[in-house]
Amino acid sequence: MDAMVEIRGRRVIITPPSRARWLISDFTAWKHEPLELSGAVEYLLPQRAYFEYAFLDASGRPFADPDNPVLADNPWYGYARSVRLPGALEPPVYPGELLGAVERMNVAGNRLLIYEPPEKARACLLVFDGVAYYRLGKLAHAAEQLWLEGRIVPLRIIFSEPRQRELEYRFDHRLQSFVSNDLPAALEAYGGPQCSAVWGASLGGLAALWLALEHPDLFPAVAAQSPALRAVPGGSDVHSDPEWLTERYRAASHLPVRFALQVGLLEWLLAPVRRFAAVLAERGAVHEYREYPSGHNWHTWRLGIEEGLVDLFGVDLEEG
Repeated sequence: MDAMVEIRGRRVIITPPSRARWLISDFTAWKHEPLELSGAVEYLLPQRAYFEYAFLDASGRPFADPDNPVLADNPWYGYARSVRLPGALEPPVYPGELLGAVERMNVAGNRLLIYEPPEKARACLLVFDGVAYYRLGKLAHAAEQLWLEGRIVPLRIIFSEPRQRELEYRFDHRLQSFVSNDLPAALEAYGGPQCSAVWGASLGGLAALWLALEHPDLFPAVAAQSPALRAVPGGSDVHSDPEWLTERYRAASHLPVRFALQVGLLEWLLAPVRRFAAVLAERGAVHEYREYPSGHNWHTWRLGIEEGLVDLFGVDLEEG
């Protein structure tokens, strides 16, 4: 039987090809918990949802739906295909050229891209997984567009690329030393504002929340998109480790001043992020919490970038 995808309102029915043995998707955290197939699969999706999926054959090799030509907005899995419900949310599209300047820098072995806005910066943001946020997320383009519209202050952005992502973004004290010592010294010599906010997604979001808790004086503002909160020092399983950082936030005597927290409705981290948002609410922390009808992917994070930037750097937040 040929593969087929049928959309009936919010219901999506996927009929697999004969060689498919498992379905992998946003709901299964991809290969982590593949769904064994015995026929068509039906999902009830949120309104305006964007959904990604693929198949595994009998040997466990992934392959694309041969009857769905719609590529997913996914840089990791070339075999992923997508389904969009009517009115599905789409990320903004920006002009190709930036008005501001971008410079490369190496600080203590860390590769950085530094974006300077056309007007003198009044704030500075440190972004983890910097290359992906610059190239795929178009975060500098979003910040520049929002500034041109008068919605945020002119913003310097430090895009920081990890050397060993799995190590550095899991409560690593070398990262802590870099952001509290090496980076401020380099920016002081460079001139302009120091970073007062930190931003990341997935493990990068975990690292951002951890550093903001450890150094609320350095990072009074933090944005975390789909933070991998199932994590503990010394752990390695983002699907089953305890939510150690959430409990740290629950017990902390001091918290950062402002949060932008986001997650996709179709990802395995939805429940942990909701629990973290509940802790922020219980603690009376100033925060904006948003959910998007998509999964743990760049589609979701691109949807949230503009709102996150306004949450942290909106012109209405400036004092005086």
